[in-house]
Amino acid sequence: MKIVVCMKRVPDTEAKIRIDASGKAIETTGFEFVPNPYDEYAVEEAVKLKEKIAGSEIVVLTIGPKDSATQMRKLLSMGADRGVLLLADTANLDSWSTARLLADALNTIEHNVIFMGKLATDTYDFSIGAQLGQMLGLPVVTQIVKFTENGGKVICEREVEGAKEVVEVSLPAIFTAEKGLNEPRYPKLPDIMKAKKKPIEERAVTLPPSKITFVKMDYPPSRPPGKIVGTGVEAVPALINLLKNEAKII
Repeated sequence: MKIVVCMKRVPDTEAKIRIDASGKAIETTGFEFVPNPYDEYAVEEAVKLKEKIAGSEIVVLTIGPKDSATQMRKLLSMGADRGVLLLADTANLDSWSTARLLADALNTIEHNVIFMGKLATDTYDFSIGAQLGQMLGLPVVTQIVKFTENGGKVICEREVEGAKEVVEVSLPAIFTAEKGLNEPRYPKLPDIMKAKKKPIEERAVTLPPSKITFVKMDYPPSRPPGKIVGTGVEAVPALINLLKNEAKII
């Protein structure tokens, strides 16, 4: 089984984000990058499939600068076999150009199953998997919480409003991982050391033109200071008045 995991490096979820001097992108210094958390569910499911099917190979595919190899090695330490790094400045990549770069690379990498996170925690863009499926002509099942492969077919579950949806799909196919699909493993020290020697192929790429132009980034407005209207039951009428006439939520 040939398995590909598409990974994106993102700012640490606890990092304090600052807008750079251009006003159109985030400042990329002063914090750590990590593998996109949803991509860790994707690689865990890939490793579980590899453990089930002897002779399987997992390739991690990502787009980014040269030091993205640091985040790729985390997934290699979890059980992936090798990486392919598409060298590019991702600051102005929109979802379409990202999917285009991934699709072009996947046309040169043998694959039966493609896993990726349902979204990236920096952009919250759900569309990469669907666009990639369109470009490659492959079926896509998004936000899966269960994955069972059997003889070239997969039965998986998706959580929908108030229910679960069961889907059967023939391989090759693309799957985007939702929280709850599995519990990503913590790499052991020997696996971390082995990952340092696993190959990462670097490829120079030409960026396709983006279809979206980033015009401006702004910080969210500051929250107004809170009010103390009193204590005990005597404060209830004043609180109700503020909620009704000032906040207008009742």
